[in-house]
Amino acid sequence: MDNCRNQMIEMMLKQDTYIYFHIDFVNNGWHLENNPLFPDFTMSETDNPIEDLLKNDRLFGEDREKLRFLLNKLKDEGSFSKNDKYLKFQFRLMGEKQGVDWYEMRIYPFFDDSGKKVASLNGSFMKMNEREVKNRNILNFYTNDKNPAIFADIMAKRIKEDIDNKYAVIQFDVIGFKFINDKYGEAIGNEILHHINDILDLYCSEEQIYSRLSADVFMVVIPYKEMSDIYSFIRGLEAGMIGYKDIRYSFAFGVFLVEDRSMPTRLMGDSAGLARSSIKGNALENIGFYNNEFKANLRTKRSIEERMKAALNNNEFVMFLQPKYSISDSSIIGAEALVRWIDPEEGIIPPDKFIPVFEKNGFIVKMDQHIWECACKHIRSWIDSGIKPVPISVNVSRVHLTDSKFVDCLNDLVEKYDIPKDLLELEITESADNINANSMIKLAKVKGFRLLMDDFGSGYSSLNTLKSTPFDVLKIDRSFFSTSMESQRGQKIISHTISMSKDIGLDLIAEGVETKEQADFLYDCGCNTAQGFLYSRPVPEDMFDKLMKNNNATEHGA
Repeated sequence: MDNCRNQMIEMMLKQDTYIYFHIDFVNNGWHLENNPLFPDFTMSETDNPIEDLLKNDRLFGEDREKLRFLLNKLKDEGSFSKNDKYLKFQFRLMGEKQGVDWYEMRIYPFFDDSGKKVASLNGSFMKMNEREVKNRNILNFYTNDKNPAIFADIMAKRIKEDIDNKYAVIQFDVIGFKFINDKYGEAIGNEILHHINDILDLYCSEEQIYSRLSADVFMVVIPYKEMSDIYSFIRGLEAGMIGYKDIRYSFAFGVFLVEDRSMPTRLMGDSAGLARSSIKGNALENIGFYNNEFKANLRTKRSIEERMKAALNNNEFVMFLQPKYSISDSSIIGAEALVRWIDPEEGIIPPDKFIPVFEKNGFIVKMDQHIWECACKHIRSWIDSGIKPVPISVNVSRVHLTDSKFVDCLNDLVEKYDIPKDLLELEITESADNINANSMIKLAKVKGFRLLMDDFGSGYSSLNTLKSTPFDVLKIDRSFFSTSMESQRGQKIISHTISMSKDIGLDLIAEGVETKEQADFLYDCGCNTAQGFLYSRPVPEDMFDKLMKNNNATEHGA
């Protein structure tokens, strides 16, 4: 019977006309209609044309997975709305001789008087000709609602006119997608994005519109009655998208519930994006809902972005310096350059308000370069004034590590101000998941810069990274040593970490030292350099110079 059925499917697919079929899921039967090859064919088997197609060896593997997803959707009573005209699925079979043949399947569900989908449907198969295949590719890319520009217009029209339904805007992305690209290659990354797009096409009804916004970020707009409808939609979609070629990945979803239908669609999308960002790093939940706190954050973000370019031109971004001290004699042996935004009206704007914004929109590159130049200029002023200079370390944001130009920029500044390269140190947060970033770190090392691994003991940094690290100095994160000091086991971990690091030639600096007890413990473990509030907060350049002069006077016994 299986051979007969497979032969029949093959014959169906060779036809140049539509082949119609009917499936009854309750009675496990199906039959063909208007088919000259099988005019009276009916079957009472558990299989149906879709399941038979799944067994066809010529079906593409990716399409097979999508077809399984489609079959599960068809059996789900809540998967269709009465307003849905039909569901369309396009698939490929390897040609019998060569090439690829494209087919289109359309599914038409039945509904009872109450609008509930019943367990039967009609469908059709049709081989696509060359022009239809070409049109498919053109339409999918340019002229339908999947194009972001067109999508925004359709979204606004739908939400504004369909007053009978509430609407939710859902934005999601693949967590750690850059890591997938680095590990498996961009070709596989693109295949995953196409897979997600195809599942969206299968899963979303005509009422549920979607678009790929950029890279791995997608947006879906759905009508809903109850909050449970939103959760049900997301979990069903998520189940279909996960599992391409056994590659493990997960998603972060942000949801914005539309209340003001006249609100610009761009703001709706931004709001869903803020909700999505809010749950990044949350191991227990991957769905975030927009709230009033996000609304205030969005206003702040927009205010910052509107003012940032003028602030840079007006020199409102000011370098502060936090001294690095020798624990043994309390002398200043270096400094870390930190940025402060001093607004003429608002005063000092805390870094945690604007730096995350700049990191996302890319403005961090210009701001960092400004601070790098301030550091070089200040080192030059020490040399010209006869003050013994100490190294200043500058922060290199992760955005820089996607392009080797940041090393060229640093080299140019060192040459412009004619300062020894060892007086400008680079602080970088080590990341174990980014091959490109690590190659840029090694390039900076090759070019002669001294490298400090920032925030060691938190995030990605671990003892495993020390085996072949290009870094010269570890900056021990405050959270690492302050919490570990609370137990004997923790103290031993810190002690052995410091000892091992010194054994392999790495210097150490402890960040965030706040008490003499912490300083004494670190010194006893072999760490003699610290920075933190115990010694000094970050201070303006002129105040740091006074500390330096006092430091020099003390050294000379004045």
